[in-house]
Amino acid sequence: MSHSNPKTFTWPRLLRSFYPATFVFWLAWIFFLDNNNISVVLSNKVKMMELEKERAILQEKIKQVKRERNEVFGNPKMLEKWAREKFMMRKPNEDVYVIVDENNQPLESTTSE
Repeated sequence: MSHSNPKTFTWPRLLRSFYPATFVFWLAWIFFLDNNNISVVLSNKVKMMELEKERAILQEKIKQVKRERNEVFGNPKMLEKWAREKFMMRKPNEDVYVIVDENNQPLESTTSE
């Protein structure tokens, strides 16, 4: 009697062990199937960088407004100048002219009082 060995099914090498198969499944899940897959993470990172730039710009504007506010409300003459320039307030029978530079910014007066 001769014993014949029927060919048995063999698993691919990668799937023979539980750990490599689990790792491959986990990678596929993380990169493609999860709600927070790699494309979502990358797009969120880009948005975050844009928002941080915008935040820095807005913080600089806040600092500038605070400086202007301290200048204006700390000096009565500056408060009057600011009210006249920004809101065109004037005394009766008086015209107010604001001279601006090429960037449409008011020129500071150079006369000392």
